[in-house]
Amino acid sequence: MKTFIASLCASLLALGAASVTADQGASGYTTQKVVYHVNYDDPKKQTGAMRNIQNHINAVGADKLDLRVVMHGNGVSLLKRANENPDFEAKVASLKSQNIKFKVCANTLKGRKINYDNDLYDVSNEDIVPSGVAELAHLQAQGFSYIKP
Repeated sequence: MKTFIASLCASLLALGAASVTADQGASGYTTQKVVYHVNYDDPKKQTGAMRNIQNHINAVGADKLDLRVVMHGNGVSLLKRANENPDFEAKVASLKSQNIKFKVCANTLKGRKINYDNDLYDVSNEDIVPSGVAELAHLQAQGFSYIKP
């Protein structure tokens, strides 16, 4: 009887480990919801933030990651720079192709008289949020982890 119970326990443990592995995948990470906060106009820091995001994708897997980049204030310069600089454009395009969403603050656009159609790289009306800081709070309330690179 002890052998049967031990065998049954071992089988259940193996089955449980297999289901965890199936959910977590090879990386060991489960699905994540993350918001990256960019509000600075520093090309080196912005490049670093995009490198962090790519590393995040590489570790977790694009299919298991709901990642948003919220930009307001000086951070909107990231997409302005991508509109003018082929290296930045390529980095943003690569992230977007992996389902990363870039959200832009309407207050910043209005206050700085930025025309997103002409001045920013690949921004549509769906990418505009009423307030960058309000969007950050909203996403955190929905369970998104906050990262400020």
